[in-house]
Amino acid sequence: MKATINWLENALMQGESGSGHTVMIDGPESIGGLNQGMRPMELMLMSVGACSTVDVISILKKARQDVNDCFVEVDGVRADAVPAVFEKIHLHFKVSGKDLDENKVKRAVELSAEKYCSASIMLKKAGVEISHSIEIIAV
Repeated sequence: MKATINWLENALMQGESGSGHTVMIDGPESIGGLNQGMRPMELMLMSVGACSTVDVISILKKARQDVNDCFVEVDGVRADAVPAVFEKIHLHFKVSGKDLDENKVKRAVELSAEKYCSASIMLKKAGVEISHSIEIIAV
């Protein structure tokens, strides 16, 4: 995998993935940011949420669950000192569908956390406490 970061001005950058997709990245105003893009650590949280979501949906589909939607709220707590690394990340999955089996949803989240989600497993190995909760919404 590869990515490039092109500095534009102040703390504003454009990131491009090896697959050709771009994202604007910016820092806070306190370091000269222009509020024209996501913060790098926000991208980290989004990466964990997206990685986990892909896993959960894939596992639930293989389990023949009729999933309509999966919305994940990702909350991170950072250290007060520099470097302000994540100390805790919590993912709350809101999974909607028809006749979803709660045990299968729980198991899909567990499998993602323990076996499949590279982003969260990497952060966990670095000492980040990662927790999960689920909410099932019947449709």
